[in-house]
Amino acid sequence: MKFTQPRLPYSIDALQPVISPTTIDYHYGKHEKAYIDNLNTLIEGTEYEDMALEKIICESDGKIFNNASQAWNHIFYFFQFSPNGLKDPAGALHDKIVETFGSVDEFKKKFEEAGATLFGSGWVWLSADDKGDLYITQGKDAENPMTKGLRPILVFDVWEHAYYLDYQNRRAEYLHKLWDIVDWGIVSSRYE
Repeated sequence: MKFTQPRLPYSIDALQPVISPTTIDYHYGKHEKAYIDNLNTLIEGTEYEDMALEKIICESDGKIFNNASQAWNHIFYFFQFSPNGLKDPAGALHDKIVETFGSVDEFKKKFEEAGATLFGSGWVWLSADDKGDLYITQGKDAENPMTKGLRPILVFDVWEHAYYLDYQNRRAEYLHKLWDIVDWGIVSSRYE
C-alpha cells in the first residue's frame, strides 16, 4: 500500500499570523511529504508494505518507525488546526481536563511547560488511556504515545522546523500562540 499525503483542510495562509504560509509550505508541503515518500520506499517489499500506518508505528523500529511515526504525527498536528474552529474544549474532554488539571488554563500552562522544557526535538502530547484518564507526555524525536498504549488527543510539534521561521528561538511564544488555532471541536471528538 502506498501512503499519500492528505490535502490540508484549509488554505496555506489560513493560520497566519500564528503559522505563516512559508512555514506551512516548508513544514507540511516539503518536510511531511519527505517522511511519506521515504516511508513508501522503506516498506516496499517488507512485512509492513500492507499494514495500516498506526500498526507500522507500533510494530516497527529504526528508519521505518521514524518515518512512519513522523508522517502520522505531522498529519495529526496539522489536522487539529482551523482558522475558525471551536476555541475551548467541549463535552467529556472539557470535563476531564478540569477534573485532571484543575482548569483549562492550568492544563494549557502545564502543556506549554512540557513543550518548552523538552530538550532537543520532539513533541508534547495530550493522550488518554483506555479508561479515559488524561496524560501530558513529552516525546523525543519521533516518539508517539500509541507505542505505550495511549490514544493521542492533541499534539504540539517542538522540532525547530515547526516554529523557527516564524518565531526563531522563541519556542515558548510559539507554543502559547498555537491555542489561537487549535480547533477544540476536532480535539474533543478525538477523546469521545
